[in-house]
Amino acid sequence: MTGLLSAPTTAPPVDPLVVLDPRTGEVASTITVTAEAECAEAVERARATAPSWARTPAAERGVALRAAADAVRAVADELAELTSRETGKPVGDARGGVDAGIGTLEQYAELGPVHGGRTLNGGWAALDMMVPQPRGVAVVLTPWNDPVAVAAGLLGAALVTGNTVVHKPSERCPATGRRFAELLAAQLPDGVLQILDGDATTGAALAAAPVDVVAHVGSTATGRLIALACARSGAKALLENGGNDALVVDEGVDPGWAAEQAALGAFANAGQICVSVERIYVHAAVAEPFLAALTAQAREWGERIGPLVDRRHRDHVDGHVRAAVAAGAQVLVGGTVPEGPGAFYPPTVLTGCEPRMAVLREETFGPVAPVRVVPDFATALADAADDAYGLAATVLTRDMAHAQDAWRELPVGAVKVNNVFGGAPGGASHPRRASGQGFGYGPELLDEMTATKLVHLGQAPDPRSA
Repeated sequence: MTGLLSAPTTAPPVDPLVVLDPRTGEVASTITVTAEAECAEAVERARATAPSWARTPAAERGVALRAAADAVRAVADELAELTSRETGKPVGDARGGVDAGIGTLEQYAELGPVHGGRTLNGGWAALDMMVPQPRGVAVVLTPWNDPVAVAAGLLGAALVTGNTVVHKPSERCPATGRRFAELLAAQLPDGVLQILDGDATTGAALAAAPVDVVAHVGSTATGRLIALACARSGAKALLENGGNDALVVDEGVDPGWAAEQAALGAFANAGQICVSVERIYVHAAVAEPFLAALTAQAREWGERIGPLVDRRHRDHVDGHVRAAVAAGAQVLVGGTVPEGPGAFYPPTVLTGCEPRMAVLREETFGPVAPVRVVPDFATALADAADDAYGLAATVLTRDMAHAQDAWRELPVGAVKVNNVFGGAPGGASHPRRASGQGFGYGPELLDEMTATKLVHLGQAPDPRSA
């Protein structure tokens, strides 16, 4: 007779996870969740490989990354098709993400070998240096909304600075994530980059493992759990979490142009971009023509966007819209789940939105533009700043004093003036509050993936001179 405390001799089988094409509802890919024991084994292999990879000359690591970029370029169309099939992103947009990833790998292949510290002015007979060294083993957990571009940044920076990596792509685009990472791993020694398939349980096991860095791009809820795990283990947490990015429309701007900017920010990639416009504050002086133009823009964007990533996420987006309407908001366009297969949701414009509504307080991450009309710029700025997140914000204004006030006062990592997706290549910022911590892009990401050691080289006295 088997007692209640008896353990099975083998782990119970895990049902595979099935990913549906959000355009058609057909099966796009399947994965098997990695067992916790396999996660531990992957971390151990990464730990064993770390010393030799850290000793590999930085120039050789850069050559490997450049070769990986070439390998990705050779199958870019395949990766774009995979991304589209798993996430619903239009193929052209998906190809743009792949191309961005290729550029990022090439960028870090160049920057890695010249990444260094600095010397200090100490005594004449001594040498003082601040030297960056690999942190060791990095766990990299990447999202579904731009899987190749984001993974290229985190994996590229971690690898070129001499860290070994255990990587789990999002369970919503596992085939895309694995295919991309395998192209990188093929250019590296065994054990330097390992890829594990799985869901949140796999990510939790990796985040709690004895590693040195956990880098994550995804939801705030998951980011908080990772931060807690890192606090327990001592690992560095590098997090880009959710955002609730505001758009402020000042008086005096062209309302048609402002509506184009708002629509681009709210509806591109069906609103599934980390820095999508999530809430809009428009000056009363331009509110009426702005809303009319934004409504027209939403109807045009309805022919351009793909579906949401899955029906579960669509239920979340529609729930925000329904709750806002129940609380008094008005739908100017959209706001209805369409019939048919897939996870489509129309570009939606809401007006009469109040601060208490979830559509203004939380991340919707869908093609929804909630608008609040305000009496003046100061009110718009105060409302935009009153938020739990701190990723980015945009201000449309012709008043330079207002632009100066905005970038200085908004408590976010990035402020864009007169361009919702503007910015030079390589820009990086620190997200604030619920949006995470640490540089996630640009040359500064190399600093995040390394630890600085202070070295003082003094001179011992010659016993013969005593």
